[in-house]
Amino acid sequence: MSMKGGKSPLNPEDLQKELQKLLQGKFGADAKVEVYAQPAAAEDGADETPPDPSEDKIFEFQHKPKDVKEYLDRFVVKQDEAKIVLSTVICDHYNHVRECRKRGGQCTDYSKQNVILMGPTGIGKTYLIRNIARLVGVPFVKADATKFSETGYVGADVEDLVRELIHKADGNVDIAQYGLVYLDEIDKIASDPHMLGRDVSGRGVQFGMLKLLEETEVPVRSPMDIQAQIQAMMDWQQGKKRTQRTINTRHILFIVSGAFTGMPDIVRRRVGDQRVGFTTEVHGEEAEDYLRLAQSIDFVEYGYEPEFIGRLPVSVVCHDLSVQDLYDVLKYSEGSIIRQVEEAFRAYGIEIVFTEEALRRVAERAHQEKTGARGLVSVLERTLRHYKYELPSSAVKKLVVTPETVDSPLERLPLVLKDQESNEHLVLRELIRRFERDFQREHGIAIRFDEAALDLAAERCRSAGKHPQAFCRELLRDYEYGLILIRKNTGQQEFVLTRDVIENPTEALNVWIRKSVEVQPPKA
Repeated sequence: MSMKGGKSPLNPEDLQKELQKLLQGKFGADAKVEVYAQPAAAEDGADETPPDPSEDKIFEFQHKPKDVKEYLDRFVVKQDEAKIVLSTVICDHYNHVRECRKRGGQCTDYSKQNVILMGPTGIGKTYLIRNIARLVGVPFVKADATKFSETGYVGADVEDLVRELIHKADGNVDIAQYGLVYLDEIDKIASDPHMLGRDVSGRGVQFGMLKLLEETEVPVRSPMDIQAQIQAMMDWQQGKKRTQRTINTRHILFIVSGAFTGMPDIVRRRVGDQRVGFTTEVHGEEAEDYLRLAQSIDFVEYGYEPEFIGRLPVSVVCHDLSVQDLYDVLKYSEGSIIRQVEEAFRAYGIEIVFTEEALRRVAERAHQEKTGARGLVSVLERTLRHYKYELPSSAVKKLVVTPETVDSPLERLPLVLKDQESNEHLVLRELIRRFERDFQREHGIAIRFDEAALDLAAERCRSAGKHPQAFCRELLRDYEYGLILIRKNTGQQEFVLTRDVIENPTEALNVWIRKSVEVQPPKA
């Protein structure tokens, strides 16, 4: 098809050259343009996007709320209230998605349960949502609300959140339309009631998100996308009808979060707790209690538009993490930073072991950081940065981290480099201590090697070249049943293992059993 005036339409290569000249004349020789031709239309009835395995996972969603919470418990410590709320919301939402799909898109009226998470930084909010997305099999996008501005002003467009879902779904719009969007620092876009004129970063962003939170069609390509504009020019030159692909936000679940500093004071005034004096702000657990009482009217006073907060009907409070919580994160979470540290040292052939006391000390230091679980990363990095630098180039193959290592890492490092044998001995001792805890967990019987037995067992492991777990299991292979019998005879709950057990385990156990029979009271 020829254009008016007899000129033929530019092909993509010619168009690229012309645009290249234009941009280089304005921005210099480094300016570059790349034009991508539109892919050919699919054959009749063919699907342009190869099927994604996660699509079946979404539409076969069969999880119950307790299943979801149990899954989240593996990764995030505490936050039970938030887990229960999120588990219920997720099941409601994706059960509706599944039923809607079965009916060919003919859905009954359904109000999305978009969620507000309230709580301080570093307590696992993002990690919760990320793991939910992994469980369901949907794309997940996380962003900070502070980077967005009202349409027409400098800053990101809120619709880019939805387009990012498409990117995370490898271009599969059918999958992206069921994704999860997590927007942090939502408290930062509350408008200032005392501000005059346009509040570009607050009220305007709220209005921009209204339709996204409920249902709207979002163009797959942003109007400001240079590639989309070039493609539109090519289509126009070639006489093609302009078509614009969109994604519907009906089934996209939005979860927002923020610290909401100052909200407890608003709630306190509403419920009638009027305090007199200079110290009127509430903190800690008291602040969390007030946050749990927050209602829509409080969010409006905080600076949100009623229409905006009305599209976020579910709110839940996440509490701050105590020292014990942080210790549990290190010890029990499947996503613990300890696993990452172990892998980092393992890459150099070094086995690193943390004593229980060291984990407790790391948790105490992290709690002082006031940044939640993120403080664990900071403390461990400061503790081990020089060890990561020095040990890979040394002969050290085992490292034990003690409270002294956490307190004075630089002072301990020369000792580790100088006395490798002593350091290896400490590692073996700690691994034997781990066996004690594993034994109690498996058999319900508490055992503890005394200091002499612990040193001897570590020495036997080193000389035999055996791992402490294997050594101890072989050493105590008959002890499970013997100790259960002794407990039945005497009621004894804890057993101290001496050097006699290491040197002659069978004879030591037989002596204990005979003594337990002797102390049994005579039958009436």
